[in-house]
Formats: sequence, structure tokens, C-alpha cells
Amino acid sequence: LFDVHGHQIFNLGLFNADPHPGNILVIEEEGGNKLGLIDYGQCKRLTPKEQVKIARLVLSVANDEPDLEVATAFRNMGITTKNDSTEYLAKFGRLMFGPFQPEHLDHDWHMRLHKLDKVLYFPKELSMVYRTSLLLRGLGVSLQLNYSISDKWKHHAEEAVERNLLLMTE
Repeated sequence: LFDVHGHQIFNLGLFNADPHPGNILVIEEEGGNKLGLIDYGQCKRLTPKEQVKIARLVLSVANDEPDLEVATAFRNMGITTKNDSTEYLAKFGRLMFGPFQPEHLDHDWHMRLHKLDKVLYFPKELSMVYRTSLLLRGLGVSLQLNYSISDKWKHHAEEAVERNLLLMTE
């Protein structure tokens, strides 16, 4: 399930942004079960350049790069914040695409994060990818699986960067 959405985002550039449990079917067949995905009413198309920018953000989280690298990948997406805080952007990127950490369940952690900075503009091309990430991760957590979206999508993100190397220099 995670893999097909990573493939759609980074390889096809057209993805279903609504992978909640009601849109996922288990199809029982002889020889094994299959997943069926329905209701593609909430789709998003990404250009190759958008795919590369999102891939770089996902890879910075998957590779556990330093805060500056995660924040730079986020800034390259076009996000703007009031204070342009590197710490804020890095924590936000890891919250979006990394595994849940114990502090993510702490209200005070979120309050401290919001005191650091405030988002003024969130890139529209990233909003539906983030929605997809949240829904998939929420589904995983409901099954007691703490998956990192960046880890699950890493190989697709790497393929997108490789395929579009020229776009990265623009």
C-alpha cells in the first residue's frame, strides 16, 4: 500500500491522495489476497520538477540528514515561514515524513515548535503528498506499525531524482 503510493507520486506523477481505509479493499483470491484501491476522486498531478523537489525533501528525512539539509530541501519547495527557522523546518519535515517519535505525542512539544516559527505559505504541490502521507501513516499506526513514510518511499524518491537529474540544477 505504501509502495504503490510512492510509485504513483514519484514515478507516475499522478496519485490518489485519499488512501483511507474505506478506499482500500482486500480481495480474496486463490493463491493469496490482493489489495484493491478505489475512489480516485481526489487525485493530484505533479510535474517532474515538483517530483524532484518532493523527492529531495523525502530523501533528506530518510537519510537522516542534518537539520540544515532538511530545512534547505523544504525551502527549495517554496515554503515560507515568519522566522525562516532551520530547526522548525527540519522538525516539521521529519514530523511529515519520518516515523512518529514519542515527543510527537506531547502537546508541549508541539507548542514549543509553534513558538519557533509559523508557516506563511505551504506549497500546494506538497499539500496533497502530505495528506497522503498522513493517511497512510495513520492507517499504519492503527495497525500498530510505526512506519517512516520517507523510508517506505526512499527508493521511489531516488528513482525520481536519478531520472530527472537535469531538473535539479534549475
